[in-house]
Parts: sequence; structure tokens; C-alpha cells
Amino acid sequence: MSKAALQTKPASDEPCTSCVEDTAPVPVKRLRKRPSIDFARFADMLSAMAAEPRLRIMHALLAAHPKGMVVGKIQAELGITPSTLSHHLDKLRNEGLVRVKRDSKYLWYSANTSGLEQLLGFLFSECCSRNQPVKTDAIFKLCRK
Repeated sequence: MSKAALQTKPASDEPCTSCVEDTAPVPVKRLRKRPSIDFARFADMLSAMAAEPRLRIMHALLAAHPKGMVVGKIQAELGITPSTLSHHLDKLRNEGLVRVKRDSKYLWYSANTSGLEQLLGFLFSECCSRNQPVKTDAIFKLCRK
């Protein structure tokens, strides 16, 4: 090659026509941004229900929904000592799974269904999309029994 052929052209704002093909612009697929998930919050909620007495408490409160139950009734029904029951109810309340209201001298506990809906929504958000590892019909059949 000659010395002149090895010299490069000075850079310019124009693209080199010998290397640019006539192509249509490639459409950019915009991905929907998924809402951020508070995994720690849901892990804490699941952890709170991971103890057998707390799961029994949640079951009893859901059965008594929407009215709820007074502490003495929960204690009598489940056979949990007062101090232990207080500990479990505090843990469930702190994680947003139960609500408490004072009615004169009684404390009424009820299941926080909005918190449970959020937790179930988190658990089933991937089950009902993509490859659907769990069929929603199977879940609804369990609920109807």
C-alpha cells in the first residue's frame, strides 16, 4: 500500500459512507419498571407467622373476622398463658398482621386483612404470571372447601 492510502481522513461530524448501511432505526422495547418490593417486610411478616402459636392465633382471628376476639377468649380457646399470648400478639401487631382496639376495659384483636392481602399478593404475584407454577384455580378450590 502506498503511504497516502495508509493516512486516515481527519475526523468529521459526518459518518463514513462506506461503513454505514441504509438501515431503519431499531425500535427500542421499553420495559415496564416493576414496582420495588419490600422483601424484608414480607420476610418479617412470614417470620411472625412461622411460630405455631402465632399461626393458631391468626387462624382464630380470621375465623372471628370482622369482629375479632378479646384477649381472654383467645387465651381460653387456644390455651396459651397470658404472658406468652401477649408476646405473640405484640409480634403479630408489630408486623401489621393484627389490629387491636380498646373497648372500655377489653382489648379486641382482629386480623388485619389488608396486611394479609398485601402478603398474599406478594406471594402470588409471580405464581399468576410468567410460567404460572401454581394455578390460581387450584388455590380457589382450596378456599371453597
